[in-house]
Amino acid sequence: MSRLSQRVQLLLDEERHQRLRSRAVARGMSVGAVIREAIDVALEGDEERRRAGESFLSAARMSVGEWSDIEREIDDLYRRDVPGA
Repeated sequence: MSRLSQRVQLLLDEERHQRLRSRAVARGMSVGAVIREAIDVALEGDEERRRAGESFLSAARMSVGEWSDIEREIDDLYRRDVPGA
């Protein structure tokens, strides 16, 4: 685990502070540890989305053919999957 070196001041209303303290007590953690964990959970998705976007954008280009061929394939699939189409 990294050394804690940055201080942040956060103002909370009484209800949030009580909920936070209750969670910390119930889990046997400090209030600060609960806040750090919540930050990690909240920001985890951002990093995953960023990596997914980079992966998509760096993928090799694919040849998809002519639009008329793609349209014909879509129509064929639609007719096969939709009775009476």
